[in-house]
Amino acid sequence: MATITDNKARFGILVFPGTWSDGDCHSAVRDALGEDAAFVFHKETDLSRFDCVVLPGGFSYGDYLRPGAIARFSPVMQAVSRFAEQGGLVIGICNGFQILCESGLLPGALMRNNHLEFRCQQTYLRVEQAKAPFTSRAAAGQVLAIPISHGDGNYYADDATLARLEANGQILFRYATADGQVTPEANPNGSRGNIAGIVNERGNVLGMMPHPERAVEALVGGTDGLVIFRSIADAIRSRAAAPHH
Repeated sequence: MATITDNKARFGILVFPGTWSDGDCHSAVRDALGEDAAFVFHKETDLSRFDCVVLPGGFSYGDYLRPGAIARFSPVMQAVSRFAEQGGLVIGICNGFQILCESGLLPGALMRNNHLEFRCQQTYLRVEQAKAPFTSRAAAGQVLAIPISHGDGNYYADDATLARLEANGQILFRYATADGQVTPEANPNGSRGNIAGIVNERGNVLGMMPHPERAVEALVGGTDGLVIFRSIADAIRSRAAAPHH
């Protein structure tokens, strides 16, 4: 992993053909969070200079075949897999979540929204557990207001996989009401178990459909997304401060 310089964490923002939330993610990290951010073209193969890798939202390769199905073959995804295997922090947002599932870095799949509509709206996420490096600034049960913008956000996993996710505490966010009730009405896409975000078994790879990078400024709708980004920055600094063996 990279070493922190000038006390700033280094975020790599991946850019595939068709990615369009890369600018929002870059601005969220650099301007709202005050950390370092750099764009990473999809043909790059070395991510060792970064502390966290971000797969932003968009329509990588035009979502041909299905969302994320082509992006998973980009050269940079082999580097993402190595980065994750070495314990690096990875966050996939919206299309990034889809790419992580297609790549096998996260279980399950994202299907068409059950109402077959593209939804761009505010949602409320209940934080299911606050032990992950992505949620340490939150409390279990806390509700975050984070917008969605997707047509294929319907998370599906079979019963056995869902049971493992539950047992291992891998479900980080569920769609809920503003007061934290997980109800069918609060589910904007039909996702099983109201799931909005999950981590891998190791806990260092997060996929989530809502867009935290669009909730980092009070002027444009709220700052709840900063809870996630600040948690990541905290985790990076904790790792940097930990003694190495």
